Amino acid sequence: MENTSLIDQSYFPFLKEIKHAVMQARAKASYSVNRELITLYWELGQKIIDSQKQYGWGKAIVERLSKDLRDSFPGNSGFSTQNLWYMRQFYLEYKELPDLQQLVGEIPWGHNLVIMSKVKDVEAKRYYLKTTLQFGWSRNALNLQI
Repeated sequence: MENTSLIDQSYFPFLKEIKHAVMQARAKASYSVNRELITLYWELGQKIIDSQKQYGWGKAIVERLSKDLRDSFPGNSGFSTQNLWYMRQFYLEYKELPDLQQLVGEIPWGHNLVIMSKVKDVEAKRYYLKTTLQFGWSRNALNLQI
């Protein structure tokens, strides 16, 4: 028969350690997913720009692409027409700024949208990207800081 007082004394630190490991794994997974999404959005923005130049496509291609992607991936809300325009803008905004490209991959898409829409100065963008990452600001906190 197990000694319950020994189990109680050793179990709670064990549980705390396991919970910490789970939280760390979740944070790493979330970070990886975010990074992959930002990379995907960057690539889609670039492909839209390149295809518009190569084939002379206008604005209608973004609406068509949005519809076709939403039909192909019905559970994914990231392919709205507006979001595809944001991806295009995202690529244009940072393609000439390689030092900021890494930073934008570190924060969530919604945070990037806030910075893109509200901050025009490159140094100010750099500041908000770095500070958001450093302090883990929520989108609301970022909006307030800007």
